[in-house]
Amino acid sequence: MSWNTFGRVFRFTTWGESHGPALGVVVDGCPPGIALSEADIQPFLDARKPGQSKYTTQRREADEVRILSGVFEGKTTGTPISLMIENTDQRSKDYSEVAKAYRPGHADYTYDAKYGFRDYRGGGRSSARETAARVAAGAIARKVIPEVEITAWVEAIGPHAIDYDRFDAEHIRANPFFCPDPEAAAAWENIIDQTRKAGSSLGAVVACEARGVPAGWGAPVYAKLDSEIAAAMMTINATKGVEIGDGFAAARLSGEENADTMRPGEDGTVDFGANHSGGTAGGISTGQPVTCRVAFKPTSSILTAVETVTRPDETGEFEATEISTKGRHDPCVGIRGVPVVEAMMALVLADQKLLHRAQVGER
Repeated sequence: MSWNTFGRVFRFTTWGESHGPALGVVVDGCPPGIALSEADIQPFLDARKPGQSKYTTQRREADEVRILSGVFEGKTTGTPISLMIENTDQRSKDYSEVAKAYRPGHADYTYDAKYGFRDYRGGGRSSARETAARVAAGAIARKVIPEVEITAWVEAIGPHAIDYDRFDAEHIRANPFFCPDPEAAAAWENIIDQTRKAGSSLGAVVACEARGVPAGWGAPVYAKLDSEIAAAMMTINATKGVEIGDGFAAARLSGEENADTMRPGEDGTVDFGANHSGGTAGGISTGQPVTCRVAFKPTSSILTAVETVTRPDETGEFEATEISTKGRHDPCVGIRGVPVVEAMMALVLADQKLLHRAQVGER
């Protein structure tokens, strides 16, 4: 399998499967001399790890990270940084039915069609378990961009959206939904609980904002900051859409309505009257907050029986059947997508910072 690496200068390669002994990531291109320990990485993994509430999968993983290389006397050496996270709570027997038939919406059929072989235990390499390695890499990326503050939150679960008039950033980490609206968080408890008991699932929209990105990161053609962010977010499991800034809503505006008006600021800066563009213009950062929204589809592994086909027999023929996926699955995978979205934003921005420095120096 190819294409397990993302990034240009700050690059990372993930490895491992959902039900293998461990998974991990190798980060290459990290500058030397940055203070780094497991304690810098673990809090981000703790935010993503499963089994923290009844509203997520009940798989219990400590997700404890080990640094295997690239750090000496508490600082990065400039060599590849290898991280490992052990899997300790696999239940492969839960996937006996998945071995015989494909889960609609999952990678079961397409993986088989491409490779002629698949690890059906939890989806193997296609499992969202892989995102733990991304979050670990993202923690290192944040050390490369200390000037940037990245925050993501769940904006909507199914058709149930937050009210931005009640937005409270302090509340994002105070509930199991990463929800900045206390009233919406309270309502979501019942909505998710009912969905879980019904054996179904819901989609979600995750919003992300990066403050402190200076003007100038990105490139005008094939390394646009917004295209890199969109590509990064689309690699996350269950992602089906990405918007930068106003996204599709911008198509409904007139030119003057969509304009991020500019005025001279203090000390040679520029003041913007709006941020419809999400902090980018022509593929390059403007100095405003970089924003995006990520749409997650409902979890494909559900207890409700759905129509599907079996794996082809020796004659190559499929048979119609139904499948009900047992095991432990998120009723709304977008909830735990929040730390992953933050990580991917950090990874893109760290890469763009180093690309910028390589091209134009420290200006």
